[in-house]
Amino acid sequence: MERIPVSRLVSHTLSHFGLAMAAGLFAPTAFAAALPAAHVHDESALQAIAALPPLSLSKAVSAALAGNPDLKQFAFQLKAQSARIDGASLKPAPVFNSELENVLGTGRTRGFDAAEATFALSQVIELGDQRARRIEAARLGLGGIDVSAQAAQLDVLAEVSRQFIHVASDQEQLKLTQLATKLAERTVSEVRRRVVAAKSPEVELHRANIVLSRAQVEEEHAEHELITSRIKLAALWGASTADFGAVTADLFRLPDVGDYQALSAQLVNSPDFTRFATEARQRDAELRVAESKTRTNITVSAGVRRLQEDGDAAFVAGFSVPLFGARTAQPAIAEARALREGIETEAAAAKLKAETKLFELVQELKHSITEAEMLRDKVLPEMEEALKETEYAYQRGRYSYLEWVDAQRERVTVQRALIEAASHAHLFSAEIERLTGTALPTAGSSTPNTPNSK
Repeated sequence: MERIPVSRLVSHTLSHFGLAMAAGLFAPTAFAAALPAAHVHDESALQAIAALPPLSLSKAVSAALAGNPDLKQFAFQLKAQSARIDGASLKPAPVFNSELENVLGTGRTRGFDAAEATFALSQVIELGDQRARRIEAARLGLGGIDVSAQAAQLDVLAEVSRQFIHVASDQEQLKLTQLATKLAERTVSEVRRRVVAAKSPEVELHRANIVLSRAQVEEEHAEHELITSRIKLAALWGASTADFGAVTADLFRLPDVGDYQALSAQLVNSPDFTRFATEARQRDAELRVAESKTRTNITVSAGVRRLQEDGDAAFVAGFSVPLFGARTAQPAIAEARALREGIETEAAAAKLKAETKLFELVQELKHSITEAEMLRDKVLPEMEEALKETEYAYQRGRYSYLEWVDAQRERVTVQRALIEAASHAHLFSAEIERLTGTALPTAGSSTPNTPNSK
């Protein structure tokens, strides 16, 4: 076996672990004492998770639709819009008018002797079907709320998919860190055996302990990441604790890409675009309301007048009409017409952005699937075989400690890259589903799911 000079070991350690750790190489006894004892994880949280019932994506979706706080607001919006409809259907209320004349003057009008008191009711008569058009515009507002609720539901479903994928990914990352810890523990055991047999320098044992300590820290961090992502998922249905076990998802069963042209054709059926048609109808109704106000309303009144001076009474009647009513309605008509005409431009711009985003997502999904399949089907099996052969060669003194550790590190790196590529594929698929409002099938299955739920 190749013997590595101490000077090279010191230089290598300086570059990788810093001055403090490198300095310990010159005091092996003190350095060994400074190493932490075998890392003991707090298993209570993981054991509690394992004892809970598993969670599928369909169950998570059902819980979110039933309990998501953001979706509950639409029930109140519908109530508010119903109140607006009731308000729009009300006729103008009659007005009671009272008037007292010829009082507290001079001469004949001194005091109240010549007072004239008039009591009358007046009523606005709406022309041009203004009330019917107000009611129509208010009722169309219900459609806008319904489309907004559908879009919000899609947002919630997409977020559930994202967080579900994150939990599934964190579960795999935790398994990977546990594997890395086991590999490091096996390395420490094997290196210790060789040091005792005087086949390896003691410095290799120190370095193996360092690798083990770092693996234990990464495993503990992965535990915290998993616990946090579970809380984020549970928050989507209003829960403050994650009262479910492991999520049942096959992260490495990849989604299909789908045809871009077919997906692009689905964009117009998404609530993000149907809202433009709903808004157009509502703007048309608002335009009709504004146009109806060109017909000037008439106010009629009727009542009685009492003449205090001679005790007589008389009937009075009248009407009033605002002047230039049609002209005062023109600004509101112009505003409503401009808002209506702007919808087509806004819809065209939104469709172009959505098509561009969809094309980008499809390309990213293709790349992630290609990367994940390459890592899963070719690179990882070869890496596992290389690790076995490297360990076998190290045990027989044909490979150095560094070569064995590098093989372990590469094995863990490949697995981590596979987890990330598979997670990205499912995340891109979820984004496509949110954008188009349609689900992509999982590879090898006719059942749409992202990720695959059991």
